[in-house]
Amino acid sequence: MSVQTREPEAADEKPKGGDRAQYGVCAFLVLLGVMVIVDAMRISHFASSNDPVGPRPVPIILGVLLLITAAVYTVDVTRGGRGEPESGEDIDLTSRIDWRTVLLVIAAFAVNAVLIEWAGWVISGTLLFWGTAFALGSRHHFRNLAVAVSLSLITFYSFAIGLGVNLPAGLLQGIL
Repeated sequence: MSVQTREPEAADEKPKGGDRAQYGVCAFLVLLGVMVIVDAMRISHFASSNDPVGPRPVPIILGVLLLITAAVYTVDVTRGGRGEPESGEDIDLTSRIDWRTVLLVIAAFAVNAVLIEWAGWVISGTLLFWGTAFALGSRHHFRNLAVAVSLSLITFYSFAIGLGVNLPAGLLQGIL
């Protein structure tokens, strides 16, 4: 009579059922999907000859897609699927967080948020783009400034002409 023994699972394999963090992501997606749908239902329906559908369908579709994604992800996690950690081709995963860079990027966004109404998009956007490039290590200050001004002007006119959305002109009102 032979006795069958079960081979031990590999050390890197996780048992079926996933872990709580993955289920937390699933729960977050469900919560987000429900919030988007509920918020979309509160949008007033303005039917017009130009737009007979109104603004509700897109957020409702996005909310439903979030719920479907949560359901599919939950099934995957329950069956033992899990995300692989980033292997990092050019990233040293053991290195510490560069708080100086993080804080400089946050400062660039904060300056943009504070100045956008008063100074206008072109000036605040230029500071945002230039400050972010500086924070990420680029030391070509004049080239970065030229690129930042170009990006700000391109986005300003793309929104104004292409989308019909006027970004604040601020100090440059009448010039742009």
